[in-house]
Amino acid sequence: MQDVELLMPAGNMEKLEYAVRYGADAVYLGVVDFSLRAMRKGSIITLDNLNHAVELAHKLGAKAYVTLNIFAFNEDIKLLEGCIEKFKEAKPDAVIVSDFGIFNLVRKKMPNTAIHVSTQTNTLNYESVKFWKDLGATRVILARELPIKDIAEIRRHVPDIELESFIHGSQCVSFSGRCLLSDYFTDGERKANHGNCSQPCRWSYKLVEETRPGQYYEIHQDERGSHILSPKDLCLVEYLPQLIEAGIDSLKVEGRTKSLYYVSAVAKTYRQAIDECLNNPSADLHKYFIELQKVGNRGYTTGFALGENKPDSYSYDISKGLAGADFLCEFKGEEKDGAYLVKIKNKININDEVEIITPSEQFTSKIIEIKNEEGEEKPLGNTNDDVWIKFSQSPAEFKYAIARTIGVKSHVS
Repeated sequence: MQDVELLMPAGNMEKLEYAVRYGADAVYLGVVDFSLRAMRKGSIITLDNLNHAVELAHKLGAKAYVTLNIFAFNEDIKLLEGCIEKFKEAKPDAVIVSDFGIFNLVRKKMPNTAIHVSTQTNTLNYESVKFWKDLGATRVILARELPIKDIAEIRRHVPDIELESFIHGSQCVSFSGRCLLSDYFTDGERKANHGNCSQPCRWSYKLVEETRPGQYYEIHQDERGSHILSPKDLCLVEYLPQLIEAGIDSLKVEGRTKSLYYVSAVAKTYRQAIDECLNNPSADLHKYFIELQKVGNRGYTTGFALGENKPDSYSYDISKGLAGADFLCEFKGEEKDGAYLVKIKNKININDEVEIITPSEQFTSKIIEIKNEEGEEKPLGNTNDDVWIKFSQSPAEFKYAIARTIGVKSHVS
């Protein structure tokens, strides 16, 4: 089987570094005005530090793709015309676009930069791929509605272009993400295709018939209402051999707004799964599916990959992703007398057993001592505390270590 790229989201500078250290071959990132994800936390990526973000990815041995994939109005084009030199100076390995006008600007102003065509273009067939190739695109990110067998047919017809496909993460209720629900329900304040989607597909709904106001009708409804639009999350880890055999060059994980823990754990799991299936295409990859239940999800589905999208691909009872394991702490990179400075994410008690993961390790350990920053012993560490912890077994690569609870909670399906 051919080599394949693991492409992870980089929602901010910290997540960029962790994504690469935990196994990504490439990252995709964006700035607020031109990206479909409006980031708000951490060291967000802006025009001012875009150069540094791309340089960091390159220093770590990964590629960096910049997203310019909004649907652009005139004012967006004018804004891009005024700052496109900054994108050019950053020297990304590629830009991701969906709008013809932005495509045209990038092709003229950044002629030496590869262009990747976003999944937002709804590319479903080989003639569309040929069209983008003839325009100068070097890669097409295929629509999520494509079965694997159709991907293989596209590859047969267009062998000389890179193909990318989503393999994991949240899915949009609308066709390849072209949704207006957020715009409508927020009176234009939260535009879905300008990076600020309010995710109304995750809201709980009840049905009212027009001529019977106030009379509500149930639709698979429980005490939390009815989430009739909310798709489960995509997870194709067990189908990596088929995707690679079909000719996919890049396997993409959704999630620029997800947590540092999510990015790290998912990157590590897919890195291991990809490496194993490249060495042994008939390997049983189910253990990696179990691992991925430990991160936040709305339940998992294979989406359209196997040729049909079944009713059980929708989450009728939850809208927010629930993790099968709790993120307990992030190591801060400091060690003293056998103890490690950590940021508590969820409460930790003395004698708790935890699972520690690093880019190269994964093992269970026990909490044997907790001290606050003044050196006082404590029975527990509370959320958001910075504390010193001694473990029964410590990570060798502690600078980028994280800890979580052991096993998978039963609420994840």
